[in-house]
Amino acid sequence: MRIDTRPWQDCPVFVTGHTGFKGGWLSLWLHRLGARVHGYALDPPTVPAFFDVIRAQFAMSSDVRANLADISRLRSALGHARPEVIFHLAAQPLVRESYRDPLGTLATNVMGTANLLEAARGVNSIRAIVVVTTDKVYLNHEEKPPYREGDCLGGHDPYSASKAAAEIVVGGFRASYFDGPSGHPARVATARAGNVIGGGDWAAARLVPDCLRSFADGKSVSLRFPAAVRPWQHVLEPLAGYLRLAEHLLLPDGGEFAKAWNFGPDESSNATVGEVAQTVARLWGHGARVELASSLDHPHEAGLLRLDSSAANAAFGWRPRWSLEQALTRTIEWHRAWLAGDDMTVVSMRQIEDYMAEKIG
Repeated sequence: MRIDTRPWQDCPVFVTGHTGFKGGWLSLWLHRLGARVHGYALDPPTVPAFFDVIRAQFAMSSDVRANLADISRLRSALGHARPEVIFHLAAQPLVRESYRDPLGTLATNVMGTANLLEAARGVNSIRAIVVVTTDKVYLNHEEKPPYREGDCLGGHDPYSASKAAAEIVVGGFRASYFDGPSGHPARVATARAGNVIGGGDWAAARLVPDCLRSFADGKSVSLRFPAAVRPWQHVLEPLAGYLRLAEHLLLPDGGEFAKAWNFGPDESSNATVGEVAQTVARLWGHGARVELASSLDHPHEAGLLRLDSSAANAAFGWRPRWSLEQALTRTIEWHRAWLAGDDMTVVSMRQIEDYMAEKIG
């Protein structure tokens, strides 16, 4: 699998959530590919933030700061950008935050998605829409077989439920407005990725950022669910999948790709929280320590979650390039470079170039 620069040369692309962790990396990559990137998002969700640290304004053709609930601003931004491709990443992305603010999570993740698709219906330049959800959309029975795209949707917590609902909203809009000769010409797909890691993630209550914050301060990191299994992957892995999916949606027969797709890691990268934390501690060195949390009174989180991404592999050759060890090494390298005051635009672009040059073994 390779990322083809030709479809992206001077292509107007609309990215919601461009100020976030994944959206920032995607915007930088699209700029590298030659796209004209238009962003729509709230201000960066953390201080520091990837978008600010890499000074990402240079990569943006426009940068609208507004809420997805403001459908008039959304329509105006889309009308100004006249994009050919939309990547919808804007979301409330944290499980624990969804317990604190379930209504806000549902408003952003469900109605925000509906607003985007409704606004997109009025812009005839759009040819492809990739809506990013999560691996947590599946009705999780805590069983061993990895989830495939046709498995039942569900959600134990408000975040998972909101993303499963967003999948249903996308399916309803696609069937009603974007399918068939009389519908809008855009092809609409959803993308379900695993637990992403990488440089520039400062979100609260996420394992690798928690480890890096603690180790940099000379403190031990405390684990809530050390035995929980997650599909870990570097942020560039699913982003490569989103780009490849969009390329296929743009093909003359792209309608066959307008459905849900998994972008998860290889089996070797399905690891427990404890194993990942211990690996980060080993790679960090300097006395980094891992310990169990003193209290087990935490909201429910899934204990076992795995994805089957064979459909994406068979359809357009997507598969992970970096092992879990490589992904964690790159994440730590990025964080240490930031701590050292390096030019993080250069560091981030170099990691993108390294990923694009990596051969799949």
